[in-house]
Amino acid sequence: MTSKNVLLKRAEEQFLRREYDNAMKIYSLLLREDPQMKDARIGVFLSDMGLESDEDAQALFDYYQAIKNSNENAEEIIDQLMQTIYATRVVIQEQLFGSIEEEQLEDGIRYSDFVQLVEEKGSFKEAFEDIMFSTRVVIRTKEEFIDFIHRLVEAGFNEMALGYLDSLAESFGQDQEIYALYHLLDNGTRS
Repeated sequence: MTSKNVLLKRAEEQFLRREYDNAMKIYSLLLREDPQMKDARIGVFLSDMGLESDEDAQALFDYYQAIKNSNENAEEIIDQLMQTIYATRVVIQEQLFGSIEEEQLEDGIRYSDFVQLVEEKGSFKEAFEDIMFSTRVVIRTKEEFIDFIHRLVEAGFNEMALGYLDSLAESFGQDQEIYALYHLLDNGTRS
């Protein structure tokens, strides 16, 4: 039991140092020894996320650490949040670059409907926080994607906006409007 705690502490230290490969190896060792160990399972997911989006992973790690002892559903909350983040990125990519079927919309909300929700709430941040744990935003066009990134930045979700940009930038090729979004992130304001 003590060796598990020592390894878990070491994995968490590696994670906090942003050494995600090392953290993932240690968490994986723990999972081999105890496949049901929730801290190790979440650690593997967050380490994998950290390789793609450092700030998102660190924020989720902090959130998990804060709720894991006070909320019996902490593992489920983090799992759902991670799935939502990944699913949203996948849906954006699929909808921008693949065909869309109406049945795909059952799992999400059209961007135009989301914008209407923002107008009803009077706040992008409030509307986005309301849906980010429960549904996906289906973005169909480059214009919707650009607007979404602008709104994320305006609401202070810079790291999340950067994560979406990084995961999709190559898909747009040399598109100058997309590269301009990186400049927007540097400035922190809508251009």
